[in-house]
Amino acid sequence: MKMIPVENAVGMVLVHDMTEIIPGKYKGAAFKKGHIIKKEDIPHLLDMGKEHIFVLENRDGEIHEDEAAGRIARAAAGQGIGLTEPNEGKVNLLAKCKGLLKVNEGALFEINSMEGIVLSTLHSNRLVDVNTVVAGAKIIPLTIGEKKIISMEKICSENNPVIQVMPLLKLKAGLVTTGNELYYKRIPDKSGPVFVEKFRELGSEVIKQIFSKDDPNMIAESIKALIKAGADIVLVTGGMSVDPDDVTPTGVKKAGAQILSYGAPTMPGAMFLLSYIKNIPVLGLPACVMYNKRTIFDLVIPRLAAGERIERRDVIRFAHGGLCLGCKDCRYPNCGFGNG
Repeated sequence: MKMIPVENAVGMVLVHDMTEIIPGKYKGAAFKKGHIIKKEDIPHLLDMGKEHIFVLENRDGEIHEDEAAGRIARAAAGQGIGLTEPNEGKVNLLAKCKGLLKVNEGALFEINSMEGIVLSTLHSNRLVDVNTVVAGAKIIPLTIGEKKIISMEKICSENNPVIQVMPLLKLKAGLVTTGNELYYKRIPDKSGPVFVEKFRELGSEVIKQIFSKDDPNMIAESIKALIKAGADIVLVTGGMSVDPDDVTPTGVKKAGAQILSYGAPTMPGAMFLLSYIKNIPVLGLPACVMYNKRTIFDLVIPRLAAGERIERRDVIRFAHGGLCLGCKDCRYPNCGFGNG
């Protein structure tokens, strides 16, 4: 950093904001820290009374923070990611579609282990809307050695992509609603509308709902009928407690499903069942899904809608951040639930 006559500063980098004061009208930064001085800036600076300024000399092998931020962002961005123009040395990464944010956490750790480089993100596996800011890239100093940026780009190329948004599939969901009281219409069903709305929010649809008695064989046949009707995901609601007459897991197994997990370290949603018939997920959902604003349903379904196959280890990982506080004003996903 050195002080030089303003006329000789073209092409150099400001090391602090240049404040302009117009009495009674304006006070603010006419030129921001990190600004590269142009020839046309000289008269304005002189009018501000700046005959000498502090600048950072461009040294061989060094690149400016705007260029560095852009290169970090471009290297880390995968599918479904757009970039903003540099602003105050930072480039934001935006979701180009509604989908599931995926972050390579190992690569992210490597990148941020490089002194002077910053790449911060939202949590992985979060559902995001179009134009959501999912990450920000910048450097700490005003300039940085290009060799360091090249090393960062190598990390990204070896772990491609570091950040991506996976678009959601249009799922065709089938519902099996169990319970003698519902089958015989002793009480009205309240689960169907809940699931119709939840799938609608994801751009998917419920194609059919079948009511079944508390009979494992009938549950199994209902599951098979929904798959035959074209369902690519089946939800079985009710009968997921530990009562002896809750036969849903038996019915799921009789349908030919491989049960990967019965029980999940989440609250609400502990009685969740995960299974597959070939590549079709068959989920057993506890009653909490109907009554709680957010449950394990909201953690699992977006990942399935993004085309992922959920395994038992994924369910176990829900334990960290798997406790919903049931806030009066729900802020999900802007909270800790599911963000372990």
